Amino acid sequence: MNKNSKFTAILVVSVVLGMIGLSYAAVPLYDLFCRTTGFGGTPVALKQDKNITNFPLVNITVQFNSDVAGGLKWKFMPVEREVMVKTGTNNLAFYTAKNLSDSKITGVATFNVTPPKIGKYFSKIDCFCFEEQTLESGEEVEMPVSFFIDPEIATDPNTQEVKTITLSYTFFNTSDKSENKGKINKNSSAKN
Repeated sequence: MNKNSKFTAILVVSVVLGMIGLSYAAVPLYDLFCRTTGFGGTPVALKQDKNITNFPLVNITVQFNSDVAGGLKWKFMPVEREVMVKTGTNNLAFYTAKNLSDSKITGVATFNVTPPKIGKYFSKIDCFCFEEQTLESGEEVEMPVSFFIDPEIATDPNTQEVKTITLSYTFFNTSDKSENKGKINKNSSAKN
């Protein structure tokens, strides 16, 4: 093998390994990008050292929305449809979920805020999203969400007109995936 062939082989292997590494890093990097910039209405991580005394504190109405994806036999709704909050303060709201089926079901929630341009000012401190929630048949639970609206929202020319923010959660059934996987494995082993 000559020198040029070795160089080309090393280059090709390096590019392939680099692409594999980037594909594994893509999801966490995208998540970091969204949480840092508020892209797509993703709430940013709370900035603990924020000096809020330099910004006007304004009242904003936060509306709560809830959806349940098809295949999830849950009743899911906010305890209050909307609240008036002051920017720069920690706030707490609750959702309730009830399993309406005859069996245990596991679900997971995703969320977003609208309008999307306020995502960088809406900080989710703690919530039930992206964590599996398992409810027994007939079980009902309260799920808290703690949030903070950065007072800088009042000084941004692009968001000064925003008087209402909608926090929306959608629950998806994750039980079906594991149940279907078990059925597929049983069916394939029965054929063998």
